[in-house]
Amino acid sequence: MNFGFFDDTNKEYVITTPQTPLPWINYLGCESFFRLISNTGGGYAFYKDAKLMRLTRYRYNNAPLDSNGHYYYIKDGSTIWNPGWQPSQTPLDAYECRHGLGYTIYKGIKDELEACVTALVPIGADCELNRLSLKNLSDSPKTFSIYSYVEFCLWNAVEDMNNFQKNYSTGEVEVVNDDVRSCIYHKTEYRERRNHYAVYAVNAACDGFDTARESFLGTYGSPAAPQSVTDGTSCNSVADGWQPCGSFRLDITLEPHESRDFIFMLGYIENPADNKWEAPQIINKKKANELMEHFLSIKDFDNALLRLKDYWSHLLSGYTLEADDEKLCRMVNIWNQYQCMVTFNMSRSASYFESGIGRGMGFRDSCQDLLGFVHLIPDKARQRILDIASTQFENGSAYHQYQPLTKKGNADIGSGFNDDPLWLIAGTAAYLKETGDYSILDEMTPFDSNPDNQAPLMEHLRRSFHFTSTHLGPHKLPLIGRADWNDCLNLNCFSTVPDESFQTAGASEGPVAESVFIAGMFVKYGRDYAQICRHTGLTEEAADADAKVEQMINAVLESGWDGEWFLRAYDAQGQKVGSHECEEGQIFIEPQGFCVMAGIGVKEGLAAKALESVKEKLDTKYGIVLLQPAYTYYHLELGEISSYPEGYKENAGIFCHNNPWVSCAETVVGHGDRALEIYQKTGPAYIEDKIKAVLSGMNAFRRGPLFKSMLNLQLRSFILVIFSYKSSFLRESSFIHRALCCRCTKCRPGPDILTFA
Repeated sequence: MNFGFFDDTNKEYVITTPQTPLPWINYLGCESFFRLISNTGGGYAFYKDAKLMRLTRYRYNNAPLDSNGHYYYIKDGSTIWNPGWQPSQTPLDAYECRHGLGYTIYKGIKDELEACVTALVPIGADCELNRLSLKNLSDSPKTFSIYSYVEFCLWNAVEDMNNFQKNYSTGEVEVVNDDVRSCIYHKTEYRERRNHYAVYAVNAACDGFDTARESFLGTYGSPAAPQSVTDGTSCNSVADGWQPCGSFRLDITLEPHESRDFIFMLGYIENPADNKWEAPQIINKKKANELMEHFLSIKDFDNALLRLKDYWSHLLSGYTLEADDEKLCRMVNIWNQYQCMVTFNMSRSASYFESGIGRGMGFRDSCQDLLGFVHLIPDKARQRILDIASTQFENGSAYHQYQPLTKKGNADIGSGFNDDPLWLIAGTAAYLKETGDYSILDEMTPFDSNPDNQAPLMEHLRRSFHFTSTHLGPHKLPLIGRADWNDCLNLNCFSTVPDESFQTAGASEGPVAESVFIAGMFVKYGRDYAQICRHTGLTEEAADADAKVEQMINAVLESGWDGEWFLRAYDAQGQKVGSHECEEGQIFIEPQGFCVMAGIGVKEGLAAKALESVKEKLDTKYGIVLLQPAYTYYHLELGEISSYPEGYKENAGIFCHNNPWVSCAETVVGHGDRALEIYQKTGPAYIEDKIKAVLSGMNAFRRGPLFKSMLNLQLRSFILVIFSYKSSFLRESSFIHRALCCRCTKCRPGPDILTFA
């Protein structure tokens, strides 16, 4: 079965059936307001922070999948259907979804009525716009009703899910309906502690509305068949405590072949604390009115869409590959860079697999992201570096995550991930190489977000470097702490409690467990640090850094080489991890890629030998697995990595992040063809046809053994992660620089649903 195709001319991916293997989503928004939207209209919206400023609800782990979104229902006689098929799932006569750069268009046809929704977040505004275009394709008049629907989240998405004794008592709305437009204002907690509200509007006088979910859906109703829609009416309900929602009913008659368009808007509004009200209990709507005046017309919508397309065209024009391989050009010139920008916006803090409530933006992740977007938006990259560095501790370590709204570290996770400090050097070095703006090193930057404790950014880099150089284990290799890039390799955890987080269980630091991966990082980015020091006149510091890098190279060659490949680590008892001596997990991908990228063992011939071992022991036709053999039982000394079934996630899954490390490593030893081969195995443009054959027998495949070991993580590079190719190609690699998108960034593993971003 063919689920879709790439449209290179329009820079869109076209989905031709709503029943994709899993929801395929796009990320809308480039600045402060964001919307995740699936090919069937599912998803949610938020302002800056998906946890603390969630505008609309989404229900994870639900059945059917993707069963909450921003929907439009059409009641045409006794038939109820949705342009995106969900949630009514009424069979459509025709369907198409186009995921473009910052916008999504989905269209359905039923009984000679066409309904098309174009969704976008405009540049420079905190709102989502939907253009609903209706066309009567028949030779007779059509009379029908349109029902829009959003379900408001009570702002804090965690509280919204668990504090029901409060939630069922706090919902508040205002409704304004006039001859020009209809508006629903969601103002829960506005009169108490909040200075913001949401506005949901349409550029027409509605024929009915609902703001209470129970009234719209029915007490025992569902989004699949809302009671108001089936009854062909609206309750004109005003939520007072209970569950607020937004629904407009528009009764429409279209003459034969007549078309009509409506503009819907969901916006975020802030008011100053001293100017929140226009009258007692009546919110100040001035900014909301200004926002609606600016966007609630067909002309304004068209201008917003044009401006958005121009924005992306300008961004992508900064780096263009010309090659005979159209698939390579498609990925490099469009989708790799698009993904990198969306990754910058959210740093994986929100998706369909990352709920937006369990984590903030990663310190490591955000630094890695810089490698992919610095050439696109250097000014924003500069600010991101300073934001990241501000969460660093005085000793050079850092919070593992920070909240995008407050930009403060996430104390629930804390620190102890010992690869984090070096990523700050990596991101800053990429910025300096791209821009030559060494003034950033003089910027006064807080420690632990404390404005009373600041130092120049250069001092932050120094402390990053020296944190690693002073936290070495028995083999003079870097201590791993809680974990390194592989968050699931928890060598100081020893967790036996089911509900305990691997990431925070046990000691944050141990005196024995070491990481060969961090050693490779130290060599690679230690050289960058030394060069920065030389450029800024810190010759003694540069010489010291060079000496420590050489010492680390010697430590890796002496204690980090296993005979045919690089070791992964030493555990808390000093036992080898990722060695031929191990029963399971004998070889890992991470140190093979990073140690070779760092140049370790190149002149000795060890680097080429390690990469040959990768090809022999880890390679598949769908990419390189993380380790082999997979762990078949729980290893207390290894932690979370061995808690997953074989072939899932870090336990021998395929990651679209560390595959490019090996691709880059192959260029270090002069194997350009092999580098491209690896790239092609996980690039959606290349595996599209390969996946189609598998998907044609999907149901049977799900029941077979290959589903667990292969589909779960690597077929998802098309099924789930088609445009999540945050690839981590680095500029230093000459082949990658000439032939691939060398500035792409991190892609977390498969579980990140097909993200057109």
